[in-house]
Amino acid sequence: MDIAILSDTHIPDQADQIPDQFREHVTAADHVIHAGDFGSKEAFADIRDLAANLTAVYGNVDPTDIDLPSVASATAGGVTFVVSHGMINFVERAVSSSEGVVFDRNDWLNAVADTARARADTDEPLIGVGGHSHELEDETHNGVRVLNPGSATGVGPADGTATMMVAGVADGETTVTIHEA
Repeated sequence: MDIAILSDTHIPDQADQIPDQFREHVTAADHVIHAGDFGSKEAFADIRDLAANLTAVYGNVDPTDIDLPSVASATAGGVTFVVSHGMINFVERAVSSSEGVVFDRNDWLNAVADTARARADTDEPLIGVGGHSHELEDETHNGVRVLNPGSATGVGPADGTATMMVAGVADGETTVTIHEA
C-alpha cells in the first residue's frame, strides 16, 4: 500500500499549485496524508479531489473555517500514522499548563512524537507525521518514527525545493521514499 505524505502547500498566497509529478503521486496513492497548511479551502478541495482516501489536519495558516481536526490518525498495512501540524505539543499543553508552542527542532520532534504516542491506542508500529518547519525529517525520536515531508511547493523557509514522501506500507513495515521537484 502506498501512502503519499505532503504538507505546507501554502496555496495561493505563496505558490500556485503543487508540482504535476506530486499530483500524480497523490492520485496514484492508496491513501494521502497532508500535515496542514493547505493555505486555502480551494487547495484543500484540490487535494481532497485528487486523493482516493485523505487524512489531513489543520495548520496555522489554514483558514479558520476549514473543517479539519488538529490531530488525526490512519492505519494502513499494520502501521498507525498519527498526524499533527507540529506547531503545538498538545500533550505538553494538556499536562503542564504551558501553551506547548514549538520553538526549535527538538521541541518539534517532541511535539510530533508525544502526540503520536498519546493518540495511538495500538501495539502496531507507530509513525508520527508533522509539518510546519518545511524541513525534511525521517528520524526515530523517543521510540516513535517521525516524518516531515517538507513543503510540497518548496516555499520558505524551505530552500525552494518542493518535497514530499511516499511511504510503502505492508505487514507492519514501512519504507519511505523522498521525492523532489
